[in-house]
Amino acid sequence: MSRLERMLHPKSIAVVGGGTWCANVIEQCQKMGFDGPVWPVHPNKDMINGVPCFASIDDLPGAPDACFIGVNRFATIEIVRTLRTKGAQGVVCFASGFSEAANEDAQGSDLQEQLLDAAGEMAVLGPNCYGFVNYLDGSLLWPDQHGGTRVDSGVAIITQSSNIVINLTMQQRGLPIAFASTVGNQAQVDLAQMGAAILNDPRVTALGLHIEGIDDLVGFQKLAKLAESLSKPIIVLKVGTSDQAQAATVSHTASLAGSGAGAQALFARLGIAQVDNLSTFLEALKLAHVHGRLENSNVVSMSCSGGEASLMADLGQAVGIDFPPLSAQQISGLSTTLGPMVALANPLDYHTYIWGDWDATTATFTAAMMGTVSMGLLVLDFPRADRCDPRLWTDIIPSVIAAQKASGRPMGVVASLAETMPEDVALHLIENGIVPFSGMETALAAIVACAFKSEDDEQLILEPIQAINPVIQSEAEAKAMLAKFGLRVPKSERVLSAKLAQGAAMDIGFPAVLKGEDVAHKTEAGAVVLNLCDGAAVLAAANAMPCDTFLVEEMVTGQLVEVLVGVVLDPAHGYVLTIAAGGQLTEILDDKVSLLVPASESAVVTALESLKIWPLLNGYRGADAVDLKSLLHAIDAIQKFTIAHQGAISEVEVNPLICTKNDAIAADALIKIGELQ
Repeated sequence: MSRLERMLHPKSIAVVGGGTWCANVIEQCQKMGFDGPVWPVHPNKDMINGVPCFASIDDLPGAPDACFIGVNRFATIEIVRTLRTKGAQGVVCFASGFSEAANEDAQGSDLQEQLLDAAGEMAVLGPNCYGFVNYLDGSLLWPDQHGGTRVDSGVAIITQSSNIVINLTMQQRGLPIAFASTVGNQAQVDLAQMGAAILNDPRVTALGLHIEGIDDLVGFQKLAKLAESLSKPIIVLKVGTSDQAQAATVSHTASLAGSGAGAQALFARLGIAQVDNLSTFLEALKLAHVHGRLENSNVVSMSCSGGEASLMADLGQAVGIDFPPLSAQQISGLSTTLGPMVALANPLDYHTYIWGDWDATTATFTAAMMGTVSMGLLVLDFPRADRCDPRLWTDIIPSVIAAQKASGRPMGVVASLAETMPEDVALHLIENGIVPFSGMETALAAIVACAFKSEDDEQLILEPIQAINPVIQSEAEAKAMLAKFGLRVPKSERVLSAKLAQGAAMDIGFPAVLKGEDVAHKTEAGAVVLNLCDGAAVLAAANAMPCDTFLVEEMVTGQLVEVLVGVVLDPAHGYVLTIAAGGQLTEILDDKVSLLVPASESAVVTALESLKIWPLLNGYRGADAVDLKSLLHAIDAIQKFTIAHQGAISEVEVNPLICTKNDAIAADALIKIGELQ
């Protein structure tokens, strides 16, 4: 067991400091029933929360497995050094004013280095960190209230925000939480290391990460691989997609937030499910805890109301749920139990004819589950127990349990609202292997998240390395550089006068394209003219442009679709490959998909198929299809160029890449490249 794992499963805890925060740690250990010794350390106090104090760390009867340090940042460093000498396994550093304050306080970064030097091999969580709660063993280093309770198994939640983790422990959705933790500045123990140490506990079923940024891409990949090998899903809620959120992230931790597209591409590569709000985060973790990953998002939904069935259909369509038509086997079984008065469809409104006849209810649910679906859902809102009798609703639960057992497929009970899934009912359902969903929208989004699969791409992700002094190459230079890696570019010639442009066009052939060099926003400035059919037209066009040097190119004909292919260095997630509708449609359609470089051919094809322009690429309504092989070759060439110049490249963009029935040709290109560090 590593030092970090020893700290997370302590047999003894020391608490250094005498303030309210330290007293809270001792109180919470008492409330959780921690059965090991808790040793308060304070030079001037005899007791804290009824527990005798030790005057110094040297006076402790042994080396603590875990220690909470609740003093100022300067004293923290010396205490850590003393604990290291004592033989402690790990510490939680509560104090702030380290690297997160470096912009305002020149001492911050230096103090963090001193802290690490003082710790040596001892595990350090923080600084600027609340610590953790181990609900499995009842051990915690946590200076505040929390809403959790002891469990035998459950999910782990790690966040970079102490308030967020407190709020999540207050949930009343029945989700069993095994670990709740923050990581603070991640001076030594980072999010990935914390996640790995917790996942190694066999009682932990899934991992939820609320993260602002990733500062160790290699370590994060290792965490994803570990989770996959243990068949424990990871659910991520990543903040920082807006400019305001990124600014808040930078001020809160030293992590790199990166771009939203980069994060999505990283999680897709690693097979990590991403959600976009806290409610879906909790519901997805609940599903992961009870059933793990789903094969797909094919669902059969049952309710006794047409209104509920319609809502499920609409909400499901919005998030990507598939309600497959009922099979002949399902229809036969449902017809037997429901009779001719019920219209059989998925989602199913089974009406109330059989309500209270639990044998018929069990047979109905079992028949509905006989299709090729990955999950069955029963829409059921429980009445307020303080004003109503809930027995007619709770009595239906055995039918759900029996249908799941008979079909061998997961089932869930979906309350339309979070308020209509009581916590005691949710806990009872989980005990019987049924997922209690609190809200239709979040239930369906959670199912999509847990049906998410990785790109099945084993290629290594390129480590993000920032270039020194990056500069933008001219279009001609960019095309020449990319052509060396196999990208098809038009025949071209750079010239220094309008007259030479005329001669170059005659050498290249007509129709021709004339572009003025060193002009920003060429189209708006009139520095691009297409389809010039003779030398006189080229000369006239050149004389009208606001420049002295020109690029003359062959005119690409036979265009079917324009595509944008770009690569941008994301400092948090690596090189992000974006494929999108190109040319004028880039901004109009906002039709794009992002992958990480290198992306396999199969991943690129899947990405292309997800675009709105895919029907055009594939030959819409009898029109010619583009040469997919040439398009894939062009994307591969851009990736190979990026890989060959890793650490120097900041940006590559080809827009438009003109796709014809026989070729894919770069009509324009941009490269931003610098020197290797």
